[in-house]
Amino acid sequence: MSVTPVDTETLRARIAELMPGIRADLEALTRIPSVSLDAFDQAQVEASAAATADLFEAEGFDVEIVREGGRPAVIARKEGPEGAPTVLLYAHHDVQPPGAENLWDSPAFEPTERDGRLYGRGAADDKAGIMAHLAAVRAHGDALPVNLVVFVEGEEEIGSESLPATLAAHGDKLAADAIVLADSTNWDIGEPALTTTLRGLIRVVVTVSTLSHGIHSGMFGGAVPDAITALIKLLATLHTEDGEVAVVGLDAGTASELPYDEARLRAESGLLDGVGLIGRGPLLDRIWAKPSITTIGIDAPSVATASNTLVPSASAKVSMRLAPSQDPDTAYDLLRAHLLEHAPWGAQVEVHLDDKGEGFAADATGPMYDAARAAFADAWGHPPVDIGVGGSIPFVAAFAERFPQAALLVTGVEDPDTRAHGANESLHLGEFEKVCLAEAALLSRIAALGAPGA
Repeated sequence: MSVTPVDTETLRARIAELMPGIRADLEALTRIPSVSLDAFDQAQVEASAAATADLFEAEGFDVEIVREGGRPAVIARKEGPEGAPTVLLYAHHDVQPPGAENLWDSPAFEPTERDGRLYGRGAADDKAGIMAHLAAVRAHGDALPVNLVVFVEGEEEIGSESLPATLAAHGDKLAADAIVLADSTNWDIGEPALTTTLRGLIRVVVTVSTLSHGIHSGMFGGAVPDAITALIKLLATLHTEDGEVAVVGLDAGTASELPYDEARLRAESGLLDGVGLIGRGPLLDRIWAKPSITTIGIDAPSVATASNTLVPSASAKVSMRLAPSQDPDTAYDLLRAHLLEHAPWGAQVEVHLDDKGEGFAADATGPMYDAARAAFADAWGHPPVDIGVGGSIPFVAAFAERFPQAALLVTGVEDPDTRAHGANESLHLGEFEKVCLAEAALLSRIAALGAPGA
């Protein structure tokens, strides 16, 4: 069956009426410090899952909390009209660690409004995604136009390790004609976007050893290499002089042709005056479609506690983002071979795979994508642009593999100043209202298409 879409202005008025309650519920979720890393209190992740489940249960959904060897995920289902399409709504309720408290202008887990933005860890990534789904549900009330399945994951920020097991155990409950994954970004304030490509990810820990034990730097320095210097020298081989990735054999793609200049990149990234850019080619190619390598952590004696010692062993965590087409296992083999081949001074080098995730490239055509573009135009007054995202969202590839016939619509609640994962993460409240309206309109427009094959 198919139905006539609900009038946009009716939905707009309904969303405006709902926003105070949506915001209150978002703030309550944000106050739960649901960091999924092992070093943090996992009772808070359990509390976050329970709070999310309660929100959907209050809207008449059949809800369960599932655990397949990992953090708790919420699955909720509510039936629409007989014969209507089925839409799966994805978000995640776990968040990144807050980081150093002194870097925040207000407490990380106390949502605070400043200049039209709501600040707090998870206020955008991705508890706003949960609340966008809930706003769309509330906007339609008892007249839900489609069958809805909601899947809210609890370990996205640590790599979704148990997601394959969850899909294997509960995949039949999650089958849908369209999947809306609300964990990306928009192009700018006032400029909506559909994310059509994502880079993949390899994360490794490389350990360099030069000695069986620490020794006096004065007595042996100058003849015997220390592990920290050897590690630094090894890491330096990962880039050419101009900052291009030096690992040979990796895929490199091209990105959408959108206006994006160096001034905007500098403003959005907070690059310091005088610091040059790295890499070659168009900027969007560099951050969306080509590989990049970043050292994100080093284990070595701290400056405050260091002694005059040649350090015997040191480790670094290296994150490599991959072109959307790149096979992660092939990329790991190439990175590992490079690190072993470039071991300085014969140092012993060990490379351990910490995490991996596939990239994603959508065929952004067809009725579902047309419906999404029309729904964005309903909310913003003009259609979205297609963008890539340089970050990795491993569950997207997992869902694409498990549900190959479903249209994957990767939408977002963020904007270039959201600072997800960093201090002072925030949500632009005006844009968030448009996000909620767009999703409510999308459900209505998908309903009008009817179920595939109906």
